[in-house]
Amino acid sequence: MESTTATNESSEQLVKKPSIFATYAELAKIRLSLLTVVTAGVGFVMASPLGIDWKTLFFTVLGTLACACSASALNQLSEHQKDVKMERTKERPLPAGYVSKIHAFVFGILLGYIGIALLSFFVNVESAGIAFATILLYVLVYTPLKTRTSLNTFVGAVVGALPPLIGWVGATGGLGRGGIVLAGILFIWQIPHFLALACMYKEDYDRGGFKMLTAFGGSEEFTARISVITSMCLIPLSLLLTIVGATGIFFAVSATLLGLHLTWKSFGFWKAQSIESARSLFFATIVYLPLLLMCMLISRTTIEWIDMTVLHG
Repeated sequence: MESTTATNESSEQLVKKPSIFATYAELAKIRLSLLTVVTAGVGFVMASPLGIDWKTLFFTVLGTLACACSASALNQLSEHQKDVKMERTKERPLPAGYVSKIHAFVFGILLGYIGIALLSFFVNVESAGIAFATILLYVLVYTPLKTRTSLNTFVGAVVGALPPLIGWVGATGGLGRGGIVLAGILFIWQIPHFLALACMYKEDYDRGGFKMLTAFGGSEEFTARISVITSMCLIPLSLLLTIVGATGIFFAVSATLLGLHLTWKSFGFWKAQSIESARSLFFATIVYLPLLLMCMLISRTTIEWIDMTVLHG
């Protein structure tokens, strides 16, 4: 009987162990990395003049993806001892023992080299410099700050705001007003997004030793208030894209409606200050960003079509 039980337990463990592909995908935080790639791609398209250089866009996206996966792997390497203590992270490859620390280090460094090389040789040095700075900021500044100060959220938001600049600079070779505004939108959007997440997993973050705003007694109201203020800021900030000529009226109206919906959800979070209201806000931020980016691209395409019509008219 004992032999049979042991065999069954071993079989269960074999079944539960993820595939090598799933392990690498989790080590690279592939879903989060893909979001980074999308914002970089949108930045490239928004910055492009009439017509898109598809080859350069491809290498911009590929290089950014490699750099994002590199930063994620090195981040997990730095935090693997804390991840063991948290329910939402204890099954990640390192704390679960699916890969070794050396393995994760080599994986992260190799991807970083590949990403920087792709951007340097097939896009431009400027975009590669921003990508390199993003990796360093994420791994060497944001990661250690997570256990030292609740201001880590704002530093992390800076990290998330840089990928669209990689795309913008990849297309133009320099910063533009539209690129700076786009980065600003990504920076502000992340604050209510991460604050809602911090509230949802407050106990988990406490166990891991991460200093989030919600980790301190009596700070829930302050956290929710910041979510409301930053959500409101997204409306005028998005309208700046229309003012600088990067988008048209369609985007201005769409961005305003999306911003109002997000602000309403943030206000609900401030009023209830509960996990349910935080979850509602979190999902609202997830819906907000792809819809905003989609409206941005539609508006940009419309402007290009009008310009081409006038040019050939």
